[in-house]
Amino acid sequence: MSTAQQIPSAGLPGGGSIPLIGFGTWQIRGSRAYDATALALDAGYRHIDTATMYGNEAEVGRALRDSGLDRGEVFLTTKLPPSSAGQERATLAASLRALGTEHVDLWLVHWPPVARQLVPVWHEFLALRAEGAARAVGVSNYSVGQIETLIRATGQAPAVNQIPWGPTLYDADLLAACRDLGVVVEGYSPLKNTNLADPVLAGIAARHGVTPAQVVLRWHIEHDVVVIPKSARPDRIAANIDLFGFTLTTDEVARIDAMRIR
Repeated sequence: MSTAQQIPSAGLPGGGSIPLIGFGTWQIRGSRAYDATALALDAGYRHIDTATMYGNEAEVGRALRDSGLDRGEVFLTTKLPPSSAGQERATLAASLRALGTEHVDLWLVHWPPVARQLVPVWHEFLALRAEGAARAVGVSNYSVGQIETLIRATGQAPAVNQIPWGPTLYDADLLAACRDLGVVVEGYSPLKNTNLADPVLAGIAARHGVTPAQVVLRWHIEHDVVVIPKSARPDRIAANIDLFGFTLTTDEVARIDAMRIR
């Protein structure tokens, strides 16, 4: 079992850091969301990812409060639906009420809004960050070109771009481009986007005495890519953070990189 102290983090522009492994809550609602979040916090996760669109902010917030952990120990992310462009302040206020917190550690634009709203939404994000409602602000599912548009307009890069990521989606050029702009890459659906029966993963897993899923998650960490696996099953919640008893060799990382679909 991993402890919170073992989890490495990536630095964020303007200060602070984001744990490289977090707990995703997409498609988990109601009591299942509460139970899964509580289990994750008990297992050592200190990074919880939710969104307005997930419909589970209240349950996530209640699990965090009931955990007994200090609010400052847990990195909390939520997201603005693109349909709420123009309602940024009201949407974040509603999220904060549901979560039962005065701020989130990261607020993301869940998907790019229509082009004419791209920059106005970002201006509002920066304003709410300045007011302290969000410690850091970023985007999700944005292209490098869209990020560059935000930077040209405001001089401020998103702290994070949360995108689908996994071995078959590996893109060294995209990763380098984001880093050149000062943007941390965060991957979602890492296991959904991966064939865990692939012989490359199976062989590496057998060599280390772990599961292929653990190999995929460790691969993210080796690349300093934040990863947010999601599960409501207690055994998988525990396994998905149990990544610090092994490391991948340079050759193993390269073999997984080569799984990219071209």
